[in-house]
Amino acid sequence: MAVENNVSVNTSTGVDGNAYTSSISNDQLTNNDFLRLMIEELKMQDPTKPMDSQQMLSTQMQMSSINTNLQTIETMKYLADSFAQSGLSNAANVIGRNIEDGNVGENGVNKAYTVRSVESIDGVVYLKAQQILYIEDQVKDKDGEYIYYNVQGEILDKEGNKTGNKVALEGPGRIILGEDGNPVILDKNNEIIEDSGYTADGTVMPVYSDQLTSIPFSSVTKIF
Repeated sequence: MAVENNVSVNTSTGVDGNAYTSSISNDQLTNNDFLRLMIEELKMQDPTKPMDSQQMLSTQMQMSSINTNLQTIETMKYLADSFAQSGLSNAANVIGRNIEDGNVGENGVNKAYTVRSVESIDGVVYLKAQQILYIEDQVKDKDGEYIYYNVQGEILDKEGNKTGNKVALEGPGRIILGEDGNPVILDKNNEIIEDSGYTADGTVMPVYSDQLTSIPFSSVTKIF
């Protein structure tokens, strides 16, 4: 066996005493390698039984076609990688922004999400996003600090414990205002607390799902 330029060639001797190639092993065999091997074959052929020139030409054409296909595959792979990187770069620009993907929630409204991160899986770019469940009216206490309350309107302290008081709601996050224009605050017996000192300044904030949703970047229908 001879090894040259990573090409392993096994030769054998026939009954007529002529040497011939019995096998070739190389995953990176090029057209030039093939031509060198063919020249060696011509040198060792039996002059009384020359190789078929048409067969030689056909084999060379096949080898050239294989090399061309391999180069095309490499080019396509490079282009695919480039497109994937470009898509990932474009998707990164929407991190922190809100999107829609065309799906409609149970309330008949388009689902909206806030993008937290992006990733590429097998060449497909995905957004990792939190769904916006609803928009919540902001309420301040008598000290001017924003308070926390859950979907039932129960007011929570900074540790997340219920205080016993509630913000009166007409829907998730939608507060009810009294005649004085301030939020209606209820005690543990659902009685209105007069002059609670709570106010609403008209600001809102989104309330998110605690689960991340994976969304193909190509399915995004709106960015805002």
